[in-house]
Amino acid sequence: MVLHDDGNEAVLVEGERKLSHGAPESTTAACYAAQTDVSRPELAFASPRKLPRPRDLKGRVVVLDVAFASEASSGGFDKITRPFIEQLGPRLAGWVDHHDHVQHERYRGDPRFVLATKAEHGACPEMVTPEIIARIGPVETIVCHTDFDGLCSAAKWMRGGSEPYPGADEDARAIDTRTATPGPIGQRFDRALRARPRDTALFGLVVRHMAAGLEDASLWEAVDRAAAELAPLEELTRRIAAGYEVVPLRAPSGGTALPADARSIAFVDATAHHGQYDKTLLLLMGQERASLAVVLDMDTVTLAARYGSGVSFLDVLGLSGGMPTLVSVPKKRLREALAKLGVTDDDAQRLVG
Repeated sequence: MVLHDDGNEAVLVEGERKLSHGAPESTTAACYAAQTDVSRPELAFASPRKLPRPRDLKGRVVVLDVAFASEASSGGFDKITRPFIEQLGPRLAGWVDHHDHVQHERYRGDPRFVLATKAEHGACPEMVTPEIIARIGPVETIVCHTDFDGLCSAAKWMRGGSEPYPGADEDARAIDTRTATPGPIGQRFDRALRARPRDTALFGLVVRHMAAGLEDASLWEAVDRAAAELAPLEELTRRIAAGYEVVPLRAPSGGTALPADARSIAFVDATAHHGQYDKTLLLLMGQERASLAVVLDMDTVTLAARYGSGVSFLDVLGLSGGMPTLVSVPKKRLREALAKLGVTDDDAQRLVG
């Protein structure tokens, strides 16, 4: 998962209509080379809170790695996700996602929806299988999230369910859960996307590169150039992290209990450096200092815990969906969130005033 603050604009990108490549040199290469004369769907980049207008999407549509909206998304499921589904109607060919949401149950009997929880699938590409693609059938548009997880899912769909390169699924899982170190290829893509989290041209290039099985070595130049821009962001992030304050947690009264080993919280206000740092790294550094990390940035509060920790911010804050261990809520809910997590009134006053 790549975390950043933006306008969450959905962006449409019309891809090249054909992928044509020469014959692979070996049987192994054949497994990871794009097929000859494969029509390439158009791409639409989106987030749970900002979906494209259905009328702007061409033909049959599949949605990959885009969570159903929750109450934290300025309107939630009923104002964002459900109207999108209903307006697409039969043109919605499929929806494949791995983020928790109470509304998954509503679509359990609809074969177009392949929905799982984060615990069941740490990343989305592993859900994009040849069988699922064959069952859903041809599509003219792919709507996907803009992190490595979503872009890799789109590329894998274009390849008929074949990994863009050996280990791509494992890289996506490592990056989206932040529980392992991705391989060298995954790291190159991840660093580029974290450095330029709003660069739609880069998103399209990454999908194109992976959909072609990394055949065009010249495309790495743009990826690596973007990745190099992450270093100064990381330097600033480390300076911001020095400002983390750690306070203990007590058992909240009348709230949802956290796991017994969730004993502390690290809090930092990064508002002064809005848009200039790497929030993913900042949250990870907070989790090195305490069980939970909380970052305030302007009007948004982001809470994070380690994947597999047993922490569910969805339960603690009463949210209908998202990632249990990673949520963002409006600043107006900060004091409420701290109280529900077990921060004392005195500590909360000292942290946020």
